[in-house]
Amino acid sequence: MLRALVLLFALTLAVPAHAEGFLTRLLNKPVPGGVAVIDLGSAASAPSVRYEGKPVLVLREDGKRWIAVVGIPLSVKPGEQTLDVGGQATVFRVSPRTYREQRITLKNQRQVDPNPEDLKRIERELAEQNQAYRQFSPRQPSNLLFDKPVEGPLSSPFGLRRFFNGQERNPHSGLDFAVPAGTPIKTPAAGKVILTGDYFFNGRTVFVDHGQGLISMFCHLSKVEVQVGDELERGAVLGQVGSTGRATGPHLHWNVSLNDSRVDPAIFIGAYKP
Repeated sequence: MLRALVLLFALTLAVPAHAEGFLTRLLNKPVPGGVAVIDLGSAASAPSVRYEGKPVLVLREDGKRWIAVVGIPLSVKPGEQTLDVGGQATVFRVSPRTYREQRITLKNQRQVDPNPEDLKRIERELAEQNQAYRQFSPRQPSNLLFDKPVEGPLSSPFGLRRFFNGQERNPHSGLDFAVPAGTPIKTPAAGKVILTGDYFFNGRTVFVDHGQGLISMFCHLSKVEVQVGDELERGAVLGQVGSTGRATGPHLHWNVSLNDSRVDPAIFIGAYKP
């Protein structure tokens, strides 16, 4: 009897007071360009959370505890970061991550060194897209384990340091799929179309708001098949793969943004590699 009680006590100590839920295991990759999942406790209502002054996605995990799902910008240095949780500071730690380099040769030198008219257009388009990324709707995302928007091999991963014709430019802010032109693109989670356009760098583009600052952007499309305001079910076709904008060939570039921070989409499809 005594041995049984000792064994039971040992097993109790081995079980954590709060075992990680599925979403925490899937999403918690606290690195620059990653996601931090922060336990907020089991209050009756959702806490208000902000990071770098911007609202953060908050939801219940396993129907019990509230969690904050925080997008971490690529520019963040490893070390301690602070969340504002209902006016109180909560600290979490960002671990280092090293990203590879990618060197690309473009025939069109204007896509490397835009002329003054191009720069005016780029500035205008960037402001329009940044406004879309900053939207924060109250809807709950339908799912956080995303479907792949297309089936095909991953080509350029997130976070690559990119050199175009030998000149360094912004890191790769999304995930590329090498698939043929005309391949249907499906939304990985339900959402609302909040922006479409034909942009200098991105080509034909669609932004979908999945809820609470979780935004998908799809670009280089050959054809856009949705309009601003459309409500899309998970798996709905929004367009076709192409090579418009700054692209060397047909592929899908997919961005995921959380609290206006571009993060690694591979996290959301279970394909993250440290």
